Amino acid sequence: MEFVRVIAAAAGSWVFGAIWYMALAKPWMAAAGLKVGANGRPEGGSSPLPFVLSAVCMILVAGLMRHVMAMSQLTTVVQGLMVGFGVGAFFISPWIMINNAYTMRPFRLTLIDGGYAVIGCTIIGVVLALL
Repeated sequence: MEFVRVIAAAAGSWVFGAIWYMALAKPWMAAAGLKVGANGRPEGGSSPLPFVLSAVCMILVAGLMRHVMAMSQLTTVVQGLMVGFGVGAFFISPWIMINNAYTMRPFRLTLIDGGYAVIGCTIIGVVLALL
């Protein structure tokens, strides 16, 4: 049953990520410095690899968050929301900002990617608490 909870939480965050990045595709590609072709997609073709890797990574994040929540005996939706928000805002987003700062990426990229981390982890925490 725990594996099903992890997969459901990861899927919720992954689907949110698809919506997030579709809505913010143009500003994200500009901030990331991607060259865009006439079709509006990044030049160089497309690959399913990033989608597969992001799904695997969401499972890893959801799995660790499930473990942390279980060890801390966090079971309510509010507790799941708080731990998810905390992981996204205080673990993942600062790491994204460090990486972007050293590579001289625009702060807008940090806001877009960090925003996804915060909301995505919050979704994972809530789903884990609900199931």
